[in-house]
Amino acid sequence: MGCSSSKEVRNSNETLAAASKVTSATENGKTDDEFIEAVVCQESDIGENQMKQVELGEGKVLLVRQNGKLSAIGNKCSHYGAMLVTGALGEGRVRCPWHGACFNVETGDIEDFPGMDSLPCYRVTVGDGGEVKVRAKRTELATNKRTRVMAKRETADERTYVVIGGGPSGATCAETLRQEGFTGRVILINKEPCLPYDRVKVSKTMDMVLDKCLLRTQQFYDDNDIEVMLGTEVTKLDGATREITLDNGYKIRYEKAYIATGSKPRRPPIEGADLRNVCVLRTAADAKLVNEQLGPEKKVVILGTSFIGLEAAAYCVGKVGKVTVIGRGAVPLKESFGDAIGRRVMALFQEKGVEFVMNSGIQKCEGEEGAVKQVELTDGTKLDADICIFGIGSTLYTEFLEGSGITLNRNGSINTDQYLETNVEGVYVGGDIANAPVHSNDGQQATIGHYPLAQYHGRVAALNMAGKATPLNAVPFFWTVLFGKSFRYCGYGNPDEVIIEGDLEALKFVAFYIGKAGRVIGMSSCQRDPVVAQFAEYSSQGKVLHKDDLRPNPLGWIPS
Repeated sequence: MGCSSSKEVRNSNETLAAASKVTSATENGKTDDEFIEAVVCQESDIGENQMKQVELGEGKVLLVRQNGKLSAIGNKCSHYGAMLVTGALGEGRVRCPWHGACFNVETGDIEDFPGMDSLPCYRVTVGDGGEVKVRAKRTELATNKRTRVMAKRETADERTYVVIGGGPSGATCAETLRQEGFTGRVILINKEPCLPYDRVKVSKTMDMVLDKCLLRTQQFYDDNDIEVMLGTEVTKLDGATREITLDNGYKIRYEKAYIATGSKPRRPPIEGADLRNVCVLRTAADAKLVNEQLGPEKKVVILGTSFIGLEAAAYCVGKVGKVTVIGRGAVPLKESFGDAIGRRVMALFQEKGVEFVMNSGIQKCEGEEGAVKQVELTDGTKLDADICIFGIGSTLYTEFLEGSGITLNRNGSINTDQYLETNVEGVYVGGDIANAPVHSNDGQQATIGHYPLAQYHGRVAALNMAGKATPLNAVPFFWTVLFGKSFRYCGYGNPDEVIIEGDLEALKFVAFYIGKAGRVIGMSSCQRDPVVAQFAEYSSQGKVLHKDDLRPNPLGWIPS
């Protein structure tokens, strides 16, 4: 059922019935068991390139007018439920203000991520008197989510496509193959002993319940003929013979493969790094291990001032006796947000009781009975530690590809073309391990470990594997939540200058990252939604913002 508007002849119940195989709703807000239909506003209430949230029965709908056409879709982002009316309207799609997911305004299909589900779309009609009427299925109005139709496996189709890696990228690729009509065998291979889950929660909410964080259930994979191999590792790939070998000795021949094996946390090569309660945070099992050790008298030492380290510190500080963060540089998050914002974030953490030791590191972990008890810093200072967490970056899971014919870069990443295909025909890569073109960076290749980008890679790879040539149009977008404050960033590159507009002390600001020739290469914000989402849409359309465009009004580039 389409979402677009049409002029409606009064009392045209026959027309409505003919448009659907199910019984239509009656007029004037009366409903049958399956549908509801009612006038939600007047056509004059919504202008061109505007969005309006309207009530329909007990639910709400997002109404959009663009190119003279009215459309209606679900009103909330299918990821974490942000109200899309507060997001950014682009060309034919709306972008979530929180995390950057995008939805087609006419179909509701998800086009950029995070999230797994599309939005329902509803029928819109306009009466002779300008009354706008929306017709919706009750179940879709209640759930505000829609799973796209999947193709079924056909035994006559002997092709096998393998997806190596059970993170968000692999999971998205596997189901997109079915959504795009692939009827051969789809195999999703996951090294972890569990179904794909929302990995973002690992460092943010360590008390996560895994079953509630799954991206899809086993029933979903069964229903859509997607074979899932859990707790299984690929040990070898032969690009010439198109064959993979598993750690159980099993071999699988494939026609096409997608590799999204991600990264593994780095442990420093120091004495005591393998002691009990010396942890990293990458998997649900890692989060569970740390969370089980927390207690009012415990002392936690965290090495690293990355997002992982700071998110872990924010989670732990109210649950333990002391949290100390050790940083190699002078300011946390300087590489991501700049010096001034990094210092303000550091002050926020100190206000909450987190202690910092900067320009330092850990040279030894000391223990008793196999468990860590102290850490020794690079200047010889010793700190008591019942738990030590390393958050100092990661290395890429690509060693198994040595000798495969796929060219590996020195850091383990893999170069791709704009379709995510490697130098070996039929083998695609995405997520953390892909050194792929970035649309908002003039198409230059970059290796970026962002959750939404990994999902986007999975979708684009699947489209190309299914024979639907789709180039990357990537605009990196990431976020973090620290003590209830949401920080968002869009863009890529190392700036020469950072311009901050707003009140940094109050954590209500927008920051512009200025690169070569005065180009705005990135933007961050806190408590200023949806400006970063608006910049993401601006960049995705191929537009370029310069420093001069920020004068006199730094937000003057945003459509009114």
